[in-house]
Amino acid sequence: MSRALFIGGTASHVGKSWFTTAFCRLLYRRGVRVSPFKAQNMSNNSFPCIEGGEIGRAQVVQAEACNLPPMADMNPVLLKPNSLIGSQVVVQGKVWRTVPAAEYYRHTAMLFDKAFESFARLSRQFDAVVCEGAGSVAEVNLFDRDITNLRFAARVGAKALLVADIERGGVFASLVGSMELLPPEQRATVRAFAVNRFRGDPALFEEGVRFLEQRLGLPCLGVFPYADDIAIDDEDSVSLPSAGAATGGRVAAIRFPRISNFTDLRLLRPSWIDRPVDHPFDIVILPGTKNTIADLNWLRAQGLEPWIRRQHDAGAMLVGICGGYQMLGERIEDPHGVESTLQEARGLGLLPAHTVLAETKVTQVVRLQNGHPAYEIHMGRTECPAPPLFTLDNRCPEGARHGRVMGTYLHGAFESAAVVRDVLGIEVPEPTPKPRMYDRLADWLTMHSNPNVLEALLP
Repeated sequence: MSRALFIGGTASHVGKSWFTTAFCRLLYRRGVRVSPFKAQNMSNNSFPCIEGGEIGRAQVVQAEACNLPPMADMNPVLLKPNSLIGSQVVVQGKVWRTVPAAEYYRHTAMLFDKAFESFARLSRQFDAVVCEGAGSVAEVNLFDRDITNLRFAARVGAKALLVADIERGGVFASLVGSMELLPPEQRATVRAFAVNRFRGDPALFEEGVRFLEQRLGLPCLGVFPYADDIAIDDEDSVSLPSAGAATGGRVAAIRFPRISNFTDLRLLRPSWIDRPVDHPFDIVILPGTKNTIADLNWLRAQGLEPWIRRQHDAGAMLVGICGGYQMLGERIEDPHGVESTLQEARGLGLLPAHTVLAETKVTQVVRLQNGHPAYEIHMGRTECPAPPLFTLDNRCPEGARHGRVMGTYLHGAFESAAVVRDVLGIEVPEPTPKPRMYDRLADWLTMHSNPNVLEALLP
């Protein structure tokens, strides 16, 4: 079995994906055949795999850092929340079933075996595997059902790094408390800790490092500064700005409760809206969602339907992506209950479209005529007699355009500055190439690490 490094955290959103990507890129640049891995992810941001199916977006980023195509084994269990208490469960790239949280935990033994099966396949193909944990490593109520944190790391013999975020406060308690709560066999896997998102002079925290090293009996990999010049695709909507935090600019986007694949809008930098605001926009975007009918009902309950119509009447362009495209149509049907128990809903009626949600999910990568890659992940089949919005490189039409209303199933299309300019009429700067960002991230890791601790950690 290949060598493995595990990146765990004291909480969610402390930088686990960031460090995992950095280690992946560092090992790749050293000539190591390396793959990312996350046994279980919870995110509505996903991407098609080379062999079909889908995995979480964070593992796609990490695969890119390793110069690899996304593979289903890199994220064998993906939970895609579609209600407050339930998720669609994707196992090794394919939809398994939709289950409530209480039922999910009755299947963790089987899912643990599936995760180990995927890890074993990767370990036979690669020299090293960099594994990412989920949430906190010290969720004591889940220790016997954990399939993705230190229980898994101990099973595969991985060395573990524990990451804490100093920006949110309580870094001493989070590190010491996490280690104190771990069972002895899991505590033994942790070889070092890292303090992330430090602002200011790191020399001011030297005494804090000494305290933590003595109290934990572990070396500090480093105190890592907040890096606002590095941007990689986010794993989930926790990183999105709060709705209503900004109401200026030309572009607004509806912040659905079950929003998915919001990376589509990273170049547009929209104002996120969850209620009517007194500001005219040139473009209003309805992004993807994991539960189209439920989020359409939410949109109406928030008073956003008449607000969208007023924006359109005042001259705004309306753009629907995936679930947002379905909402703009006249009717949505879910006869098989693939997303919710609500079998039919009236759409906004702004496109002459009719959608039926199917039991089989479409997951595929495509290219526009200009060569820009995009991808589809959806359960719906939409019929619309309006002219297409895009033409693919195989000359197939895609999406619909009806006056100043347009819809598409293509995720990633608007991550091209040329597409944004040609379709939406907005000039945005070309994004920094992703490989350059991954190199910056690897440089950030090495620059701020204790070199001896870093070398001892590397698998």
